[in-house]
Amino acid sequence: MANPYQVTPPPAPRRRSGSNVVAVIVLVVVIIGGYFVMRSQQKDDSKPTASPTASPSTKPTAKDPGSPESSSDTSSSWKVGDCGGPDPSKAPDGYKPTGCSDSGATFKAIDIKEASILPNAVQCPPGTDLMIDVSISYGGKGSGIPTNTVCGRNLSGDHPGDAGAGGGQLVKGDCVTSQAKEVACGGSGAQKVLGLVKTKSECPSGTTDPIELTMAIGRPYDVICTDG
Repeated sequence: MANPYQVTPPPAPRRRSGSNVVAVIVLVVVIIGGYFVMRSQQKDDSKPTASPTASPSTKPTAKDPGSPESSSDTSSSWKVGDCGGPDPSKAPDGYKPTGCSDSGATFKAIDIKEASILPNAVQCPPGTDLMIDVSISYGGKGSGIPTNTVCGRNLSGDHPGDAGAGGGQLVKGDCVTSQAKEVACGGSGAQKVLGLVKTKSECPSGTTDPIELTMAIGRPYDVICTDG
């Protein structure tokens, strides 16, 4: 006999399979859309930019004589005869191209060399007061890939790169101390540079104190021939 007080449980709710399918489809669309947006941003970031940046100057040292003052510039290409000057937005070491008659022009390019990742491998001509490493930067970050080196000469009468003046890259006619530090000629302990060679046997006549340097990759000489 059936229990008149027994309550029949309600039927189980039906699963809304259609709603679940819609939710999955929406999620997939969102994921795919986000992926393509991210790829688009990555492509934009990979385009080369031309915003100037600069690196601190390097001074000559006893182990590495003749290293010039230098800075880097990621601006457009340079050619001989172009002028440039400090870039206020990248102070204190930034440089940018300017017109030679511009009030901000401080130097003129006297030669353009191919860049090198090896220190001291680029040798500018005598009279070079400063060297600017030109590079192309991707994404506007970092120092970029070096492309050229601008050999610049000051537009003013100050020319530390002239032979004997005590600055710029080391060249024949400069002077150094017994520790191979470049100094202005005429000072106490200054020795005249007669040649820059690979071995002491290559030094010219008149050499009395050849200075052998610590090996440096890229530098075209290992011995400074001096008159002592």
